[in-house]
Amino acid sequence: MRNPIYSKEIGFIKERLGVTMIINPELAAAQEISKLLRFPSAIKIDTFARGKVELLKFKVMPEFDLDGKSIQQITEHFRCDILFCAIEGKDFTTIPGGTNMLRNGDVVSILATPQNAAAFFKKIGLKTHQVKNTVIVGGGTISYYLAKALLAMKIKVKVIEKDKNRCEFLSEELADATIINGDGTDRSLLLEEGLESAESFVTLTNMDEENIFLSLFAKTISNAKLVAKVNRLAYDDIIDSLDIGSVIYPKYITADYILQYVRATQNSIGSNVETLYHILDGKAEALEFKICDNSSIVGKTLSELNLKKNLLVGCLYREGNVRIPRGHDTLEIGDRVVIVTTNKGLRDINDILEK
Repeated sequence: MRNPIYSKEIGFIKERLGVTMIINPELAAAQEISKLLRFPSAIKIDTFARGKVELLKFKVMPEFDLDGKSIQQITEHFRCDILFCAIEGKDFTTIPGGTNMLRNGDVVSILATPQNAAAFFKKIGLKTHQVKNTVIVGGGTISYYLAKALLAMKIKVKVIEKDKNRCEFLSEELADATIINGDGTDRSLLLEEGLESAESFVTLTNMDEENIFLSLFAKTISNAKLVAKVNRLAYDDIIDSLDIGSVIYPKYITADYILQYVRATQNSIGSNVETLYHILDGKAEALEFKICDNSSIVGKTLSELNLKKNLLVGCLYREGNVRIPRGHDTLEIGDRVVIVTTNKGLRDINDILEK
């Protein structure tokens, strides 16, 4: 369901045609980018419990003064209700415990409410305010959806697009955006349109190489939040090593939606997979379960449960409240719980237990 004309009719189409799942890859990619521009210090943001819980990935920089400190020390010092759930170092990837130390250059993922994440980032000196403006290269469908979302967030949008007819369409549909008919790979044009002072720069052309090259160029002349779209997956490890900000892979986003749906239809006992994301370059999964019926885990404290290794019970959402669960907390019917694990294929909440 890629055509913007039908994007508002998805509910009607599902009901009338009996379709159980509709995926719009371009809209999903645009939504992911808009989250990053709302919180530009994050490399990646995944949401759970309908936005009440976020999984945020960021890079540890020297100015944060976190180098050599353990997770327990950091948690106690900053007194923020967050959970460190993944660390990606130069030659290792782990789901950490309290004794694990952070090093400059590590890429760290935390689980928290948006408010608690913002409070933590503010304390370590990371920018938390959304960008005020953006320059988008490429005027395709993702750009259309993204521009609409950003304009609704009061972010100034400038789109550079080669095709004159497409520019006319965008001008009609995005009245509050600035549409430039020109070659977005032209260095002088980018400088003329204010790339040096832009707060964010998003490359959405149909060529991966152009998107990466433009991000690398922008990195040398500006402090903008950089987001590049990449379609081909074969070189994702090399692209990630370039450190060009956030890289969006529409195919990964679509695959996660499909897997989430498949897992939800396969649940066997008393819970349902509500949300699923691949993290740590596919080495781990972050899943949100809704506990629907009574089962062996309901009513027992986490310390009583024989949990699988390399598994964290990350966040608990109950009656509108979010908390980082501790050993004395229990899981109850109606709860939404976020699990982070390297154990693949979890389909039911009972799968968190060692058999």
